[in-house]
Amino acid sequence: MVRSKNKVVEAGNLTKMYGEFAAVDNIDFYIEEGECFGFLGPNGAGKTTTVKMIQCFSPISTGNLKVLGMDVRHEERKIKAHLGVVPQEDNLDLELTVLQNLVIYASYFGLTGSEAKGRAGELLDFFGLQEKRNTPASHLSGGMKRRLTIARALINDPALLILDEPTTGLDPRARHLVWYRLGELKKKNITLLLTTHYLEEAHRLCDRLLVMSEGKILDWGNPKDLVKKHVGDEVLELNIPQEQIKPLLAETAGYVQGSLNLGTSLYLFPRDSKMLMTALQNTPFDVQYQLLRPANLEDVFFKLTGRGLEE
Repeated sequence: MVRSKNKVVEAGNLTKMYGEFAAVDNIDFYIEEGECFGFLGPNGAGKTTTVKMIQCFSPISTGNLKVLGMDVRHEERKIKAHLGVVPQEDNLDLELTVLQNLVIYASYFGLTGSEAKGRAGELLDFFGLQEKRNTPASHLSGGMKRRLTIARALINDPALLILDEPTTGLDPRARHLVWYRLGELKKKNITLLLTTHYLEEAHRLCDRLLVMSEGKILDWGNPKDLVKKHVGDEVLELNIPQEQIKPLLAETAGYVQGSLNLGTSLYLFPRDSKMLMTALQNTPFDVQYQLLRPANLEDVFFKLTGRGLEE
């Protein structure tokens, strides 16, 4: 018998209003213990607003929200004591050393003396920052500051680690180092909540994710399952004059399971890519460019919303 996992976060009809504007519009989701759960969407989708409600930083307007089995409206302090939070922007004390940043933060959770230093030392080892322990935080690279910010969020051994756009602004090498460390945390069965607009980040880290736009959930589930469900295995990108798009779609209707038109770019979702490519060779249309590639989460988002994640 498979034992069901505990729900770390449960949201029902969750809504956040700012005047007449619904930043989060009547959404339902849950996060299970030990998983990495992602919120995917462009700026303004409602990701950060949802996370702030989970953090008990912003009160909910209507609906229900439980974190670690506790109601955010009545048990904020208890919830916060068991959370680790990594904000979008690093907010380290730059005048303090790396070690001091951790030890002082530990004191906010009642950890002092040898206990705080011991916990800090473990985290410095884990994040590869031990050699920088006595270095002022102001002297760290952007990637090191990010790792230190994540280490600080773990100082209280949280039941839920919340990461809001954890690798925004990092160079590719630093981003991959952070991804590696987050992957190691997953192996330790730490529950992660991640907001991101980086597709590779979502694919690499998330067990499940939800796609948001304009405060609503468009769909949610395993990343690979979402791609399979909405797009399929592959996408054929074409560049074709606008007036030829409708006739081409009519000609190839039997070979595709869906399509998306963005200006002069046409994205076809093949049932069988080889058959579709052969069919296109036998049509009179002026196809100027074509690329067959694996489908990804951005295709899902384009299909569901008609716009990209960066917009």
